[in-house]
Amino acid sequence: MGIDVARGLAVLGMFVAHLGEDGPGGRHDPEWFVIADGRSSALFALLAGLSLALTSGRQVLPSGATLIRARIAAFVRAGLLLLIGSFLVALGTPVLVILPAYAVLFALAVPFLALRRRWLVLGGVAAAVISPTVIFALTTPTADGRPSVLADLTGMSDPVRLPMDEFVTGPYPALVFLAYVLLGMAVGRSDLSRVRTHAVLVGAGTALAFIGWGTSYLAQDSLGPDATPLASRLVSAAAHDNSSLEVLGNSGTSLVVIGLCLLLTRPTTRRGRTFANGLAPIAATGAMPLTVYSLQIVAIFLLGNDVVWNPRSNAVLIWFIATVLIGSWSWRLLLGRGPLERLLKAAVDTTLASLAPQSRRRGPHPGD
Repeated sequence: MGIDVARGLAVLGMFVAHLGEDGPGGRHDPEWFVIADGRSSALFALLAGLSLALTSGRQVLPSGATLIRARIAAFVRAGLLLLIGSFLVALGTPVLVILPAYAVLFALAVPFLALRRRWLVLGGVAAAVISPTVIFALTTPTADGRPSVLADLTGMSDPVRLPMDEFVTGPYPALVFLAYVLLGMAVGRSDLSRVRTHAVLVGAGTALAFIGWGTSYLAQDSLGPDATPLASRLVSAAAHDNSSLEVLGNSGTSLVVIGLCLLLTRPTTRRGRTFANGLAPIAATGAMPLTVYSLQIVAIFLLGNDVVWNPRSNAVLIWFIATVLIGSWSWRLLLGRGPLERLLKAAVDTTLASLAPQSRRRGPHPGD
């Protein structure tokens, strides 16, 4: 329940980022809506890793045939996400669709499915430190105005955006976002039913958020306006900068959200059950994130790009959120799993069944 609530908040946060009204100077109106920028997609990615862990054994590391099935399932999900994401991109809305990057992330996560928590955390740290540093070194123009290394190699102008590239130059570079997925997998390998786990998530998340954004603030103040473009990018932690410090801060807030959602909806306490009932519409939204996210893009396509570029109020945002909460809750109560989630499960089940040994599909031989 708590994971569904956290995922629902991530989806609704993306609505805010896409559809919220902009005030003077391009700022959100109200300004506190800025909490959705960058953090929602990071929470979404971290929860993707957590879900991978939950569907591949939770605290029990998969091995043997179980590991093979988990890897096949991840690749099937990646393929379908790529197809759905490509369709949504083709609609041409102003929204930077995250699903193609998600597909790449699911594929990149496959080699890590059998790793213990400490190795997942170390892998996440490595991705958070190495990937932004290398990418920035390749894509940042020099201090004297010369083009970046990647621009020189490709003949393109900065910022370079390679066609179909979801690894480095895409809006959600998978080599950076892999840090969120691996951290999420480490969380998913923990005992999420324990209050101690919830407290650790909140405490560690708070510390990471302060370290990430605090370090960025102090470093930018120390470097001043004369910092080189590369140094400025490395110490920035603004939304969608995809720097190491932003990854650190976003990871912290994501852990806090997950920890609080788990703590508030504990089914063993009366207060937890009360919160769970009250947050049921958000949990229903989080239980069908692929359907809700995809329908959002289709709705923006049908309404026109002005709902994103020129919102005159938050009315459209409010209508989107209200419709999604009511629709998701009703669907879950009446029909259960979301339609695209059913498609994903059916594709995985069909693929695994088709790859099962012939003897298992036929059942035991009469002479056995």
